[in-house]
Amino acid sequence: MTQLALDDHRIREFPLEKRVDVLEQIFKNSDDESLRWDAVWLAGEIPEKVGLKGPLFDKIADIYAWVLKNDDNAVVRHEVCYQIAGRNMRKKIPDLVQAGLYDKSALVRHEAIECLGIIRAFDQMDAMKKALEDPSPYVVETARMVLKRMERYQGKEFVAEDEYVSY
Repeated sequence: MTQLALDDHRIREFPLEKRVDVLEQIFKNSDDESLRWDAVWLAGEIPEKVGLKGPLFDKIADIYAWVLKNDDNAVVRHEVCYQIAGRNMRKKIPDLVQAGLYDKSALVRHEAIECLGIIRAFDQMDAMKKALEDPSPYVVETARMVLKRMERYQGKEFVAEDEYVSY
């Protein structure tokens, strides 16, 4: 596994439950956006260990949803969108829709719309069409491309090589 995040606090050495608790505290209490960015990636490693179910997976998904709604840094929120999709956190699709349509940052709106495509949220295509009216041309371009891809893929069987979905 490639490790993208610095681990200054040696969080990877903690048992998984403690790791989740420490990361949650970083998200909720740290003023350092670079530390929170690393925490996004460190948290994303946990589903690789526990799979796509269970209380730790659900807790990471809930933490990501909290970050998406509360973090003041658009880059951190952007990375959370990516992790939600990359870890196939389907229960958080409504959070991606909300971010894709209403986040104050065009960067986050773009990434959330892109990630709705990655996670194959076919049932949200009508909601995603609202992004075609976004004030940012980049969000509009993303929505147009993602919707075209989803229309091509809709109704076709998709077999992932592993449980982390991307296409």
